[in-house]
Formats: sequence, structure tokens, C-alpha cells
Amino acid sequence: MSGRLEIAIAGAGVGGLAAATLLARLGHAVTVFERFETSRPVGSGLMIQPTGLAALSVLGLRDELTALGARLTHLRGSTVSGTTIFDVAYEDLAPGLHALGVHRAALHGVLWRAFARSGADFRGGAGVSGTRPLAGGRVQLVLEGGGQAGPFDLVIDATGARSALRGVVDPGPVRPFAFGAVWASVPSIGLDPHALTQRYVAAHTMIGHLPAGRIEPDGPELTAFFWSLKTAELPQWRAGFEAWRATVARLWPQMAPVVAGFAGPDDLLPASYQHFTARQPYRGPVVLLGDSTHCTSPQLGQGANNALLDACALAAGLSATGTLEEGLAAYARMRRPHVRFYQLASALMTPVFQGDGWLLPWGRDLVFDKLKIVPWLRHEMVRTLSGLKTGPLAHAAPELLACTEQLRRLPAPADS
Repeated sequence: MSGRLEIAIAGAGVGGLAAATLLARLGHAVTVFERFETSRPVGSGLMIQPTGLAALSVLGLRDELTALGARLTHLRGSTVSGTTIFDVAYEDLAPGLHALGVHRAALHGVLWRAFARSGADFRGGAGVSGTRPLAGGRVQLVLEGGGQAGPFDLVIDATGARSALRGVVDPGPVRPFAFGAVWASVPSIGLDPHALTQRYVAAHTMIGHLPAGRIEPDGPELTAFFWSLKTAELPQWRAGFEAWRATVARLWPQMAPVVAGFAGPDDLLPASYQHFTARQPYRGPVVLLGDSTHCTSPQLGQGANNALLDACALAAGLSATGTLEEGLAAYARMRRPHVRFYQLASALMTPVFQGDGWLLPWGRDLVFDKLKIVPWLRHEMVRTLSGLKTGPLAHAAPELLACTEQLRRLPAPADS
């Protein structure tokens, strides 16, 4: 679109920093508002899928993050008794296809350095609690503590699953999941260095190991360790930590040195999950991005990837249309099929891998791995895990989902 917009972005996470960088490169005046004084990552390891890698290519950051991350070629899951639930190779779909295991701090560092070079502004210690519409279609931010900022032509809410601004756009209900997890980053133990590996007891117990690379080029190799548990049972887990440590070692003996290294429950970070899908990701000059507009459980490993795709689609929509309304409508249109598929797929898959029932995990253990015998089903499994699906029988290339063609003329990133 023609004209320079004054844009406010609430939240300096994955989606917020990526959107700020792209929109600043397009020539807009961008200010990121963050509750914390300094932008900081929260969490342990995550997977950057082929879609996220394509988005990072648009940002010019793929090589920098690849140098820090762990190349993932397989996804493996089994019961503690040794039954294979899934063993999926990315190259079953295409030669060279892979994901990247990264520490959240490494991803944040790469995005933050690009943001710092983009010319966008940052306001720390300025959490956003609401918006106030103004004459002429502009909007003002209401800050925590009663301050104000603006006016702005566009406000982007990238504050995550517990967004305070979401209701401005879509007041629909948010459904919490009963199961969450506890996570920790630990030194690598050399187990399956190129695979996400998980162990299950039915669906009520899950232990995970994700190679996460390094936070800094000269840092140690790290692994993300995680344990699934009900959010309501977190106090009992803390109180029974020593018994839990023994349980992990019994269920997965190779994890014994990992859990032996924990001084106590405070060494692990709790996480809880919610499910929400906005019917429309914008209203007026306020637009939702990332988990603010589509949050769910991490079963398919798409959260950070979808936030990066949202940032690319929003930048592409605003760059290719004549008005703000047209740009936001284009953003919604580009993301709708992909978001709808993964929100539905995540909701359907979560009770299969995190739940109290026995029938679904019994069926999972019996047939899930056998599905890959059929080549078409094997390819569909890899496409789903790679983030490439746009419908039950439809898919798209990573570059298409990342709007690579629309954004190819973005100004080159500034030098460090």
C-alpha cells in the first residue's frame, strides 16, 4: 500500500519481532511495546519446521539460526514397553527436507538482532492493556498503569495466548487444555541428535527429548527435556519431586542422568495451553497475530512457525494492496486455510497424546505407525508435521505459505 503507516506492535515475541522487522523494512514507522523492560524469551526448545525456515529466509535469518540449531531429520515416538507409535523421516517427502531444533533464546536472539537493525523503535516496561478508538479510524493504546500512547494507524497484537487485546477483535471463548508440561534445557546427552524423541504410557504420561542446538555460537549443545502433566496437578508434582525423578528413570533409563541433574522442581518451567481461533483476525485498525489469534497445544509443533508465517502474510498483504482495510483482508485470506487446518488437527490430535482415556491411545498404538506403509499416507503425515497442509486434501510449498514471491523485493537487511 502507498503511504507510511504509524504502527504499534504489542509484544516482543517471535511474531512481534518478525512483523516489526518486515514492516519497518517496508518503510513504516513501527514501535514495539513490551511489558518487560528488556525483551526476553520465555521457554525452552522448539521446532522450526520447513515453513518457519522459509519465513526466516524471507527475513534473511535462516543461515544465522541454522548455525545455532540442531538439524532434525526424524520424529520418533514409542511406548515405554517398546511399541513404535511413529517413526517419520522428513526426507520421505523430499530429499533434504528437515526441521531445526532450537532453543527459544537462540531464536529470540536472531530475531532481536534483526529488529535492532531494522529502524523500528522499542518501548520496554510498557505493557498494553487496551485500545481506544479515535476519530478518523486511528487508535490509541492504553498502557498498564494508565498511560497512553499514539495515535496509530494500526495496532498489532502479538502478546500471545493470554492476550489482553484479543477481545477487541473477537470476544469468543478460550478453551484451556487440562494437560500442560514442565520443560527444562539441559546439556546434550547425545541421544538421537537429529530426532525429536518421545516416550508414552497411554496418553497420560509423555516424556520428550528435543535436540536444541546452542544459544550462542560458542555455547554448549543443549537438549529440551519435557514431561506432560495436568496443570491442576502441578503442586502434587512439586511435592513429589523425588518420586517423580525415580519414575522418569524407570520409564526411560537413558533420561536418568538428565533428571539426576535437577536440583529441584524450580529447575523446570511449567507451561499450560489453550485453544482459541479467531473468526476474523482483525477488526478496524486492530489485528491479531500468532497465538493471539490462533493458540493451541504444541502437539504438532507449529506455534512459532505459524507466528512467523503470520508476520510474512501481514507484511505481504499491506505491501500489495491500496488501503489498510484491503491489506488486512488480504492477510486474513492468505492465512485462513492453513490456520483452520492446523487448529482443527491440533484439537483432534491432542487427546490422542495427552489425555486420561485409554481407547484413543490404544488405537494409536495399534495402527498409527502402520499408516505409513501406504506411500500417500506417509507423505501426508510428513506434510502435516512439516506445516504444509492447507486442508484435508490440500497442501502448499513452504515458500508459498511464507509469501516469498510477494516479499522478494523487500530491502536487504542492514549490516550489523
